Amino acid sequence: MGRITEGFGGVERRLRGRASACAGAMLLAAALGACVADQAAGPVTPAVVRVPAEAPRTTGRERAADADHLKLVASFGGEVRAPNVMRMLTEVTDRLVKASERPDQTYAVTLLDSPVVNAFALPNGRLYVTRGLVALASDTSEVAAVLAHEMAHVTLNHATARSELELRSALVSRVVADVLNDPDTGAQLQHQSRFALARFSREQELEADATGVRTLAKAGYDPFAAGRFLTALNRSTNLKAGSGGTGEPDMLATHPGTVERVTQVTRAARRIGAPGIGADDRAAYLAAVDGLPYGDNPRDGAVRGHRFVHPGLGIAFDVPDGFVLENTRSAVLGTTPDGNRRLLFDQIEAKDGQPLDAALKGSWNDALDPAGFETREIGGHPAAFALSRGKDWTFRLAAIRIDDATFRMIMAAKGATDPEPAFRPWVASLRAITPEEAVLRPLRLQVVQAGSASAEELARRMAVPDRALDRFLVLNGLERGAALVPGRSYKIVVE
Repeated sequence: MGRITEGFGGVERRLRGRASACAGAMLLAAALGACVADQAAGPVTPAVVRVPAEAPRTTGRERAADADHLKLVASFGGEVRAPNVMRMLTEVTDRLVKASERPDQTYAVTLLDSPVVNAFALPNGRLYVTRGLVALASDTSEVAAVLAHEMAHVTLNHATARSELELRSALVSRVVADVLNDPDTGAQLQHQSRFALARFSREQELEADATGVRTLAKAGYDPFAAGRFLTALNRSTNLKAGSGGTGEPDMLATHPGTVERVTQVTRAARRIGAPGIGADDRAAYLAAVDGLPYGDNPRDGAVRGHRFVHPGLGIAFDVPDGFVLENTRSAVLGTTPDGNRRLLFDQIEAKDGQPLDAALKGSWNDALDPAGFETREIGGHPAAFALSRGKDWTFRLAAIRIDDATFRMIMAAKGATDPEPAFRPWVASLRAITPEEAVLRPLRLQVVQAGSASAEELARRMAVPDRALDRFLVLNGLERGAALVPGRSYKIVVE
């Protein structure tokens, strides 16, 4: 969670799209295989799957690509040190390479320390998979389906083709606007090019899906795994939306609609054979992911029980009743299930000696009600309060200084409703934490056997802040009401 100085609406819009929160990394978007999405790590050495017999000399372009790789990995939380998972990903990729249309292509796999579900590829053959995606998949064939899709972007040269189309569209628009002195037509062409690029990206994704399913089947994996994983992705995203999730981008933010893709990949799999063909390697997969970190990295803050604790910032606060929090790299966001109340917590810049009310006013883009200003202490720390009334929302704001840091807390209620009754106790709960409280154990996946337990019983063992049953079902690819198989292994989340 970093520092931001936009108004509540702007912050929320920015974090929902999330592209600007990773601005440095997202400049690479033109070079990515149309599939991108999320802190810092030391030098990263990804698992190289296939190395040329004679290593070429490093050129300036290759050095730039390596620098881009390191920046990209750092912006997504660094690399996860999970040897069993990396071994599994490497073996899967090697198997897919041999079955692909380009068995001579070199690939390097990196496991990113991000809870977001995503995967993407660079044109040079670097493949990236988040631990959030690995946690969501139910077996090896589902991860293989994702990797086969991303590899298809590389073999089909999608990134290069997209870059050329973007450059050509931009050039035509600029020539019309500047050289021919027709800015209106130039703007219209630029607007039209966005639709052309959107259609182009959609066609690329569907082409990569079809190629990926063929490669998946040829490698001996279950070709229907692509549809299963896309269904799980859709359920995971809906669960996140139902919990108020609005921040980090997942694969649905960077790929076309899931329903269409599920239909397409299922059709492609049926052309190969009936369900039941190919291996899913579920037992080997569960053995590899057992113990994998799950959810937010505690160093970046995490919800524990009814409190949000951030060891790095040295603070904690209570989660207001009815709110579900999502911790992003720039702020903590929260919302109620009906969407009528929202909150934001972040850290803002304040100049030396600057009064808190001035710092609060400087961080807010909208008008503040002069009658709403107030300064007093909260838990022994100086604080400033303000009120802002917009057309559709009413905002309560506070800035609190703890040691050398200034934190901002904002709660909004739809319409003319004043959020103050919930806002005051929330602000009052903010406090500095002790070194002992700053030690948080990360959540992790644990593979357990069902025995005679039901889904509800295993869900009660889940160390998650909300909707434990729904999360258990999504993690294991189960529908509500499904009976567990005695002796079969399932994933749960534990502390």
